[in-house]
Amino acid sequence: MLAVDLDSVLPPDHQARLVWGYVERQDWSELENRIKARGSAPGRRAIDPRILFALWLYATLQGMGSGREIARLSRTHDAYRWICGGVGVNYHALNDFRAENERWFDELLSDNVAALAAIGVITLKRVAHDGVRVRANAGAASFRRRERLNKQLGLARELVRTLKEQVQADPGAASRREQAARERAAMQREQRIQAALARLPEIEEAKRRNGGKREDARASTTDAQASVMKMADGGYRPAYNVQYASDCASQMVVGVEVSTVGSDMAQLAPMVEQVEQRVGSTPEQWLVDGGFPAHEQIDAVTDKTEVYAPVPKPRPARDKRDKDDGSDGGQGTSGPDTQAAAKAAEPVAGSEFEPKPGDSPAVAQWRQRMASAEAREIYKDRAATAECVNAQMRNHGLQRMPMRGLLKARATALLHALAHNLRRMFVLAPQVLRTPAPSPRPSGCTA
Repeated sequence: MLAVDLDSVLPPDHQARLVWGYVERQDWSELENRIKARGSAPGRRAIDPRILFALWLYATLQGMGSGREIARLSRTHDAYRWICGGVGVNYHALNDFRAENERWFDELLSDNVAALAAIGVITLKRVAHDGVRVRANAGAASFRRRERLNKQLGLARELVRTLKEQVQADPGAASRREQAARERAAMQREQRIQAALARLPEIEEAKRRNGGKREDARASTTDAQASVMKMADGGYRPAYNVQYASDCASQMVVGVEVSTVGSDMAQLAPMVEQVEQRVGSTPEQWLVDGGFPAHEQIDAVTDKTEVYAPVPKPRPARDKRDKDDGSDGGQGTSGPDTQAAAKAAEPVAGSEFEPKPGDSPAVAQWRQRMASAEAREIYKDRAATAECVNAQMRNHGLQRMPMRGLLKARATALLHALAHNLRRMFVLAPQVLRTPAPSPRPSGCTA
């Protein structure tokens, strides 16, 4: 037992106080409405959602994503104890809060981005957009083909049926708690296999589009929505493709999305639309790398923003004889005709910037735009913003998804975006977070 004045253990400018100042300014009516009393029915005894959210924000700023570790630190670490204010927390409540509030996190990000834009912290003149592949909470060995999945589904159903028959035949054979745990685990496994089978047609179709065999498609029995993606080190692992759009002037995150597809090719237009919905306007310039600018995506956003992305160079046409047999005809040296063909095949400087047959007006404008020195100078902001934001996300714990499923992965990505924006507010707008006097701790229970 520690008899200590909690408010005296932290200096006035401690980061935990700034986090609490941010938390106090949010609208908590929706979350409080879930636990308040109604009529003659008492409210549910629950930890104040302000405490849970503040703990997650502060922990994310410290690069921590484990509910168990946060629960432990809330008893031993001064900053976490100050946030709790004497209220006991457990890891179940912490993990449930993060997993169940994806929509609320999304609305909070929209409110904060709009507020920061209103005071001029976010300018939205130029936005950089990039994806980062985050390892899923599933092993590579959990991926199975259709035949194996159907076999495992049959075994799982047989196990559930056997457990139920054992309870009916001899209810005292095992304690009710142990038997319920076994039955619950068997049913959860059956549900995960069914989810993997439901996801398999989507993976099979992707295999077909990429020229692979449909029968080679595999889905995970651990996290059915995870996909095998090529990672930054060149290896292939189960992962989610987390998309962040950031304001170049402030490095504030203004858009977040999570995809189960490893390619960025179809992510441009949805993110532009998302930012428009959050702020009510779109940036003048949108910076992406070479994985984004599919022609249909450029066409979709041409009336909303200017896309700045590298234009791929045309592949040089190879000499027909070289293409046919891959040799020089046994001469040992190149003849005049071969040299002329090779010279003609060399790409002409600036040729990739010339409009091509079949280009839409938007694509032709994009090609010509990227030919200028001004565009190349503007494009330098992409790496300085997007790569920096992605690196900071990884440095603060976004290395592996702590939860399974697309919605829970998105909740994790949104929480990291909120923490990142709060970290930028410490630098750009600290006056917004400071309170004139230490605020009182909230009660742990809401009646």
